Amino acid sequence: MSSIQKTVGEWETELGQQIRAIRLRMNYDQLTLADTAGISLTALKNLETGKGAAVKTLIKVLRALDRAEWLETLAPPVSISPLQMLKSKKTKQRASSPRKARSVQAG
Repeated sequence: MSSIQKTVGEWETELGQQIRAIRLRMNYDQLTLADTAGISLTALKNLETGKGAAVKTLIKVLRALDRAEWLETLAPPVSISPLQMLKSKKTKQRASSPRKARSVQAG
């Protein structure tokens, strides 16, 4: 299923599964991660099972798992403003007429 077609619940479940997998790879149990992140055990369980969580909870867990860079991929910094590009684009001062081909006369 494409990411556009996923429901909010499917996104919550997938994100929770990814967080759980990272936690297990780091050999953390839920209580340890909850304590490290400064959240309740119930909040972590809700996040991992896709039952919903506050954005603050997600941020704290990602920081505790050393995955804060995930947040930066949500809104990458804009290097060139689209509005600035429009302003810097030069507009034509006048239309140019089509050029006629020059004929070369043999002399």
